[in-house]
Amino acid sequence: MAADAVSGALAEASPAGARGPAEPLAKIDVDDLSVYYGETKALDRIAIRIPANQVTAFIGPSGCGKSTFLRTLNRMNDIVPGVRVSGTVSIDGQDIFAPETDPVELRRRVGMVFQQSNPFPKSVFENVAYGLRVNGLTRSRVELEDRVESSLKAAALWEEVRDRLRDSALTLSGGQQQRLCIARALAVQPEVLLMDEPASALDPIATQRIEELVYQLKRDYTIVIVTHNLQQAARVSDWTAFFWLGKLVECNRTSRLFTAPTEKLTEGYVTGRFG
Repeated sequence: MAADAVSGALAEASPAGARGPAEPLAKIDVDDLSVYYGETKALDRIAIRIPANQVTAFIGPSGCGKSTFLRTLNRMNDIVPGVRVSGTVSIDGQDIFAPETDPVELRRRVGMVFQQSNPFPKSVFENVAYGLRVNGLTRSRVELEDRVESSLKAAALWEEVRDRLRDSALTLSGGQQQRLCIARALAVQPEVLLMDEPASALDPIATQRIEELVYQLKRDYTIVIVTHNLQQAARVSDWTAFFWLGKLVECNRTSRLFTAPTEKLTEGYVTGRFG
């Protein structure tokens, strides 16, 4: 698609189409959000409602703002020099940028799993227990052990590591390490789980395990996942949002966005004509 055609299609994308249907009940409500790195605008007036206990996938080419937006949802961008944010992001009606919001508490409520698994150079047990210890969330050794076990079970890893809890986490396979990182995030009992390309570095079998896990976890968590893999978005998500050049072009139910998108730009991307 020629650059002028892309720009024209983007300009025609309606705010209502980008925001998507208002139902079901939103866990996260974003309105008029722009993010700047110095003088560079990375996100331009994003408006979206992210439903509770469902999986929302962000798709779009590299550099379109997906990961920047994901990191905005738990204020991870705060640590980047020169970042400036305007607009609002609310979780359960509470503005995450309000002066009284504690970023540390916010990140406990909104956990994150990164593209590359990043287990600590500690034992399997201590990796999962880390957040519980730091935040003082358990009152006894028995409670700590119970929380570690339940988190590993929630991440579909318990049966594989129950006899290896004292082994270094670095001895696990790549797929196991990523599920360990998911267990570590779940241990502090977040409400939202952000996942930035969680399976991009994994083999097909490990990727399938992660996708199955995402499907199971939405019963208890609101999940937002960034992926370059359109087939993965179609498999795991209930809703899909398409980003292009820092703008949110369209957000809709996944089945509709992939089969009958309302924007020509979205149709061009999901059918592989560009991107």
